[in-house]
Amino acid sequence: MHRGIWVFAALAAAVAYGAGSAPLVDYQISARLDPHLHVVQGHETLTWLNDSAEDVRELRFHLYMNAFRDQRSTFQREAGGHLEKDEVGSIDVLRLRISGGPDLTGALRFIHPDDDNADDRTVMAVALPEPVRPGRSITLDIDFRTRLPHVTARTGYHGNFYMVAQWFPKIGVWEKAGQRYATRGQWNCHQFHANSEFYADFGRYAVSIAVPADYVVGATGVLESRHLDPLAKTATYRFLQENVHDFAWTASPLFQRVERRFDPEREMSARELADTARLLGLPESEVRLQPVRMILLMQPEHASQIERHFKALSAGLKYFGLWYGKYPYPTITLVDPPYGAGGAGGMEYPTLIAAGTRWRVSPRRHEPEGVVVHEFGHQYWYGMIANNEFEEAWLDEGFNTYSTSKILDKVYGPQFLLPLDGWLRGPGTGWDAINRAEYLSGAKKDSLLRNAWEYYDGMSYDINSYARSGVTLRTLENLLGEETMARIMRTYFQRWRFRHPCTRDFIQVASEVSGRDLSRFFDQFVYGSNVLDYKVGDVQSREVGEKNKQFESVVKIQRQGEAILPVEIRIRFKDGRVEERKWDGEYRWVKYTFKRPAEVESVEVDPARKILLDVNFANNSYQRDVAAKPLLKWWRNLLFWAQNLLLAAGGVS
Repeated sequence: MHRGIWVFAALAAAVAYGAGSAPLVDYQISARLDPHLHVVQGHETLTWLNDSAEDVRELRFHLYMNAFRDQRSTFQREAGGHLEKDEVGSIDVLRLRISGGPDLTGALRFIHPDDDNADDRTVMAVALPEPVRPGRSITLDIDFRTRLPHVTARTGYHGNFYMVAQWFPKIGVWEKAGQRYATRGQWNCHQFHANSEFYADFGRYAVSIAVPADYVVGATGVLESRHLDPLAKTATYRFLQENVHDFAWTASPLFQRVERRFDPEREMSARELADTARLLGLPESEVRLQPVRMILLMQPEHASQIERHFKALSAGLKYFGLWYGKYPYPTITLVDPPYGAGGAGGMEYPTLIAAGTRWRVSPRRHEPEGVVVHEFGHQYWYGMIANNEFEEAWLDEGFNTYSTSKILDKVYGPQFLLPLDGWLRGPGTGWDAINRAEYLSGAKKDSLLRNAWEYYDGMSYDINSYARSGVTLRTLENLLGEETMARIMRTYFQRWRFRHPCTRDFIQVASEVSGRDLSRFFDQFVYGSNVLDYKVGDVQSREVGEKNKQFESVVKIQRQGEAILPVEIRIRFKDGRVEERKWDGEYRWVKYTFKRPAEVESVEVDPARKILLDVNFANNSYQRDVAAKPLLKWWRNLLFWAQNLLLAAGGVS
């Protein structure tokens, strides 16, 4: 399609999804990259709208790049790392003034709202000479200089590759009374922490980027123009996008740019569309998707994996779109960082995601696919459902882990994890099992919901924000049923897209759609850290009666953990008869007594394995007279756990 038509499509989509209202923030940025100094020189014109009922007398800004300024930043103190010379990065505000008004540069000051670190420079405040009145806006002219570090924390340079993220002064979120947890108007503008990500308002971005003429650039939004200056030997790219809360870009002369069109008519059958509509209780017209331009910026040495990347990206567009709502933007750009710049991979920005792969990856291992689907999923969970990642990371990372796992299992089947899977054919496993294995490695360190910098350690942050959250949502689905859960997730997304929901908003939607009060479930498994563990206790069968051979059987089920859920129990007798029971799980144990012509042969707690939060499946079953079987069974189990240990050691984004 012609470039001008794509720009029109972007603006049309923004109007359709933004209800035509004025954006809270409007950024016009011009930037120039100096590839010799690894510096971006920029000018920013920012218009901010006060949509609250209160006067705002101070503005606050994120200066994320100052996390890499020196060892004294809060980020570096928490990370416990050591900055080498090429790892230093910074952002300096050279001038800030009100457009047509006074210069406020001298009034700038650094604040540290989260800790007592006076050396941290990642949050900047400026007092205003006159307050911004309710319903009024203020426009600022800002000159800034950003020094990029060697790739670290998903931003920086490596050779002539650049991933430029969190690179400009970004205004915080003014939370008005009643929004999330605010009881009165307040700035929510946290420092950059080692385990935190980001939070910002939706707005409009018009960004021009000047780079060496041979560089290929990808960025958030739609490319409006590319202008060559033969004298300066530069090319200036101009990108536009509305209804996004961030802007990032990448540049390299080595990128192999490939483009495909996601065509919903080709990617899904009429049966899939009808089945999805039926599952969600919606007309097919509300489930239909729209075409999207898929742009891949690939390293030449990874060219053999181009189709794998596009297939994974198409799977994300298809299933996130079908389940939650169509992707509203006209483009999605996927970046493949080069060898040595892995720190830039596995990250998401609006309409721009970074994956990561190696020169050779077995098709049996879903290494690029898992990252691609996951990072695309953040276009939904955090991209459009813009929760506060500093305070409630589970609402994006956990929701995305849950969604990604379902898609990967559906599209690719079992994951083969052994590094030597080309030689040793180990067993595959579903992503729910992988998430559960990670959850079990730290099930009691923290409650799931905490500020990102307040977890016990970085591993606990990862476990709770990703794996435990995914397992919690999957358990909820198993208890409520696939249809109910699908409608909960769809309703939550549709109701809160392009807004800032919090945990209680999701709980309210889940209870409303399910028709059940789910507060106890969330109190235990989101706000609490107690674990759940049901086990088969004592099983006895004794012969009774003289005339007819009968057995009196007693089965005891115990609750080992502190958390409580109703649990299903299946008791099978030697004559083939089966008894099903459902226990409320409240007391520490329950006893069932049977008088039957046969002994108890087996007992299973949660036979369908619905409750993935149960920390010990090994004690969920009893089998009478088990023959010493299966060395193979034990070998397969050993392989399974070995694989997951290797996975945990390697780390997953």
